[in-house]
Amino acid sequence: AAWGGSVLFSKKHKHLMKGVHRANSVAWNPHKMLVAGLQCSALLLKDTTNLLKKCHSANASYLFQQDKFYDVNLDIGDKSVQCSRKVDCLKLWLMWKAVGSAGLEQRVDKAFLHARYLVHQMKKRDGFQLLGEPEFVNVCFWFIPPSLRGKEKPGDYQNRLAKIAPVIKERMVKQGTMMVGYQPLGGRVNFFRVTILSPLISQKDMDFFLDEIERLGNDL
Repeated sequence: AAWGGSVLFSKKHKHLMKGVHRANSVAWNPHKMLVAGLQCSALLLKDTTNLLKKCHSANASYLFQQDKFYDVNLDIGDKSVQCSRKVDCLKLWLMWKAVGSAGLEQRVDKAFLHARYLVHQMKKRDGFQLLGEPEFVNVCFWFIPPSLRGKEKPGDYQNRLAKIAPVIKERMVKQGTMMVGYQPLGGRVNFFRVTILSPLISQKDMDFFLDEIERLGNDL
């Protein structure tokens, strides 16, 4: 749920987290899909026996004295692996107050809308090959340049394809147009992995993305 937990804000997409109530613990990062300020992470536990303090407390007496004038249970720093970590929940609270639940739902729904649009446009263009139909807003694909199209037979095809994404990435970085990651996975050679999340992007940005991949890779 670090990535996907935010879909719970969306009536349309919350089914993707069906069954999450069965988990004993859930990690959630609002700084990802909801675009909260970095870093903003939450660990939700079903256990109510103060498990985090039992696991992580160092009993640092110079920090968490037990004879304070207020309820010492308010000193929650002793529950954290990083005692001096910033107050993540404040970033989420401020953002939630600013845009409301409806605004956060719109962010989630808009990300899905753009991801679906991107996939739809890819299918209409030669050279874009999806690893699979995406269920979320991560779109993984290969760009097959004209020189490799129709040459998928065994041989050096996979080795040649593996070199395409790194070259396109180098070109986009040097020209300053985009920053898109690539990676291999198991037996799959280097492919691009684009994640749609910013509420500021538009379908025009999705079109530019595809045009730029083609422009940078068509001569390979």
